[in-house]
Amino acid sequence: MKILLLEDVYKLGRAGDVKKVAPGYFRNYLMPQGMAIMATPGAIKQAGRIRKEGEVKRARINDEMGGVAEQLDGQLFTFAVKASETGRLYGSVNTQMLSNVISEELGVTIEAKQIESQPLRMVGKYTVAVRITVDLIPEVNVILYREGETPLSALSEEEREALKAEEALEEIVELAEEIEEAQAAEAEEVSEEIEEAEEETEAE
Repeated sequence: MKILLLEDVYKLGRAGDVKKVAPGYFRNYLMPQGMAIMATPGAIKQAGRIRKEGEVKRARINDEMGGVAEQLDGQLFTFAVKASETGRLYGSVNTQMLSNVISEELGVTIEAKQIESQPLRMVGKYTVAVRITVDLIPEVNVILYREGETPLSALSEEEREALKAEEALEEIVELAEEIEEAQAAEAEEVSEEIEEAEEETEAE
């Protein structure tokens, strides 16, 4: 059946779009949530207005949540888990567990439904998308490692080298910033000395 979206719906469309969906999906989810109506001729005439209103709302939310997306992007979260010798977890790490850790560590509220991930059942490194808005979908890194070991133990040799290289790069950037600050402070000090010398010369 054809429906008109009143709100942005992830992986389906944006406000003002006309889409085909299963009747059950419309009746049981989209319509009760106020996200869509049936695409009648009268409703379709309103599509342009709905689309413009959606664009304004989307821009406002993107602006408000842009900082959160930047804060999340590339962050690393680790989980010590109970796992067999083969690396299979006794249980799993699900989206609710991921949202709890992300919310707690970064001080932002992330709901389980915003995290695009199947339950994680093996030790290792995962890249997980976090849906802030339809436009802002930062990715975080998750490492599951066996209790009593270290996060590095769950990584392949290539992943370990990449992580070490990334950490080395961060150290280089920090060192460069420290050098720049020291040079700026030194230049300012020299400038002040020159000014003082000029003032003394004028006084004489």
